[in-house]
Amino acid sequence: MARILSIDYGKKRTGLAVTDPLQLIANGLTTVDTKELFDFLTLYIKKEEVERIIIGKPTQMNAQPSENLNRIENFVGQWQKACPNIPIEYYDERFTSLLAHRAIIAGGIKKKTRRENKGLVDEISATIILQDYLNYRK
Repeated sequence: MARILSIDYGKKRTGLAVTDPLQLIANGLTTVDTKELFDFLTLYIKKEEVERIIIGKPTQMNAQPSENLNRIENFVGQWQKACPNIPIEYYDERFTSLLAHRAIIAGGIKKKTRRENKGLVDEISATIILQDYLNYRK
């Protein structure tokens, strides 16, 4: 089986997570500068078989789209033109950053490390999005 990859797309940084080949468990992959995301994904899919990409769809509490949605839609359009054989799906990402912060604190990661590694929240958010997606599919 091929992997499923998820994206927590941000203005500056983007968190990535990926499943195991059996698509059972989501694992954090990395955080990349958003301007390097397309190139990173292109290289990654040359090395690993990816079945589909799940991208967080940012919505506000009142179900209105967030300001980041336009940037995400531009990226999705660019991806679909360049790689039509790997579908990309939106998945609700509300509260993932909050859950990621809580997981980091619960995991005992020190405040200094949290300040120095801001990308950790993005990677964990992508992991939460992907694991939620896997649970939903079941």
